[in-house]
Amino acid sequence: CIWAGSVGVTTRTAQRQEQSSNRVITIVFLALLIDLLGFALILPLFPSILDYYSKTEDGFYSSLQHSVDWFAVKVGMPPERKYNSVLFGGLIGSIFSILQFFSSPLTGAVSDCLGRRPVILMTMGLIASYALWAASRTFGIFLLSRIIGGISKGNVSLSTAIIADLHSPKARSKGMAMIGVAFSLGFTLGPMIGAYLAMEAEKGEVFFLRSALLALTFAVADLIFIFFLLPETLPKGKRVSSVTSGFQAAVDLLSPLALFQFSAVTRGRDSPSAKNLQNLKTLGLAYFLYLFLFSGLEYTLSFLTHQRFQFSSMQQGKMFFFIGIIMAVVQGGYARRIKPGNEIRAVKTAQARRCSRWVQLQAAAAARP
Repeated sequence: CIWAGSVGVTTRTAQRQEQSSNRVITIVFLALLIDLLGFALILPLFPSILDYYSKTEDGFYSSLQHSVDWFAVKVGMPPERKYNSVLFGGLIGSIFSILQFFSSPLTGAVSDCLGRRPVILMTMGLIASYALWAASRTFGIFLLSRIIGGISKGNVSLSTAIIADLHSPKARSKGMAMIGVAFSLGFTLGPMIGAYLAMEAEKGEVFFLRSALLALTFAVADLIFIFFLLPETLPKGKRVSSVTSGFQAAVDLLSPLALFQFSAVTRGRDSPSAKNLQNLKTLGLAYFLYLFLFSGLEYTLSFLTHQRFQFSSMQQGKMFFFIGIIMAVVQGGYARRIKPGNEIRAVKTAQARRCSRWVQLQAAAAARP
């Protein structure tokens, strides 16, 4: 009887943990989806936003553009404004990503000491970022909004940390899958919504105002949603003793050398074997090179279609929507059915097909009069 009673208690405890994990996964999924929808609204508008500031005779924009023009001449780029505007847009986009690169590990380090919930609430500086974007009639304010947004974007990495806090491997696996779904939906629907709102702008209204206000609304709703529904997932007994010790661990995620050496992994409790560590380094380098190159191609795609094919913001939104749908079908259908051991062959096949598609796009752009 005692044994049966203990089994019953264990079963009920496991059920409660599973229910709690499912609730956390649902909350994180919805919060991240709302966040990514707001973030993706600007994607199809970015080339048009730069065109807008270039036509307003904004002094700050002009001075930065002259600096970019000088740099373009030094590196041997063709002396055409359309190429320089792409370089200018890339530099602005890089500011956001660089700030996110630095803020994410530091945000994670603070959350390891103070807990996930208070820190993810503090990262809602996105509200200020979107408010500035809505009010940005000068390029300086727009750039400031991007800077604040990059610093505040640590909430994405915190969402992953919250899922990693869950008790069972099954729950963690499910949570990571739902994070992937949130990204797919956010980057599929967000650009389309942003483009539609820009198209519906009334005469005399700044075309990106409605998109900025919707992004602001999403951020406020996200803050309220997290404040009332998200529980703390990192118990006090598992937190680091001080923020300083957390920052020391974050250094391994900020130093490029430490990243490529996987120092954060080797200093963990379950350090991998020498062979597995070498495999990790090889995969890490390959993945870095892939993302480094593909991110550049992906980011400049909107400028290519805007300048070479005269895509409107709505056409840009449709393009991102179509790409998102294809990604969801491939990841949810084909990728999930790849048998263990066939991953490398699948990656090689995908890369070969991807290269052929970019060659076709280049040929189409070259043939355009």
